[in-house]
Amino acid sequence: MSDFKYFSKNGQILPIEQATIPLENVEYSYGFGVYETMKVRNGVVYFVDQHVNRLFKSSEIIELIHSYSKEQIKGYIEDLINKLRSESENAEISCNIKMLLIGGREPLLFIIPLSPLFPDRKLYSQGAKTITVHNERLLPNAKTLNMFPSYMAYKKAKENGCYDALYIDSQGYITEGTRTNFFAIKGSTLFSPPLDKILEGVTRTTMIHVARKHGFEIQEKDIPLSEIDQYDDSFLTSTSTRIVPIRQIDDFIYAEIPEKLKELMAAYDAFLKESNGIFVV
Repeated sequence: MSDFKYFSKNGQILPIEQATIPLENVEYSYGFGVYETMKVRNGVVYFVDQHVNRLFKSSEIIELIHSYSKEQIKGYIEDLINKLRSESENAEISCNIKMLLIGGREPLLFIIPLSPLFPDRKLYSQGAKTITVHNERLLPNAKTLNMFPSYMAYKKAKENGCYDALYIDSQGYITEGTRTNFFAIKGSTLFSPPLDKILEGVTRTTMIHVARKHGFEIQEKDIPLSEIDQYDDSFLTSTSTRIVPIRQIDDFIYAEIPEKLKELMAAYDAFLKESNGIFVV
């Protein structure tokens, strides 16, 4: 349960105790819904336009029909943040905001504040350990509630002391993590799996923007698991953790975090501080 006192349901601010979904809700039980998670740090909501846009794109892909507008949902988010501020001794609150849009005859929109996630700082200096699992997501461009394979893969990763699990498709290519985007790096070139095979993360999008401004080249290509030793390193991106270097994939261990990746991490952190939560191409 959230540590916060309120949430939003269809635009109405309610006590968090009422954040429930009936057991007979077939759409939720069968995963007919989409979701987004946004970061709020020191009162700043990061990249709300991009997250709301992706919520709509995901709902379109799975043919989830609803009557909400983007401006409506952005207003609901603002109303909830203002309510949380008014109830807090610290106006510069920090949390994660989860938007959950469930389909059906009368679609439900939940906007729920959750305690923020603060990753282990060692991940950034030492890199993350990962494992691989064979999985190909249905409708990979949509962020849906059909998450059972992801749950099992992430569970396996944690049981093996890993930060995340990487998906390997039927051809042996790395596509993405259970909740992260995957990149490989060689020199000043970043390699990303093709967009049609992955969920295009908001952090992925903004990171690529920063990388190009700092002289990095971006290439989309299939990345075989068997060829990961041909790169200087690889890394993961996500809303909660920004850029996380990878130390290990299964039994393969990278020698060190390359300087170019460290430069990119520093540049992206600076961008986040300067952006005030707004991204305009």
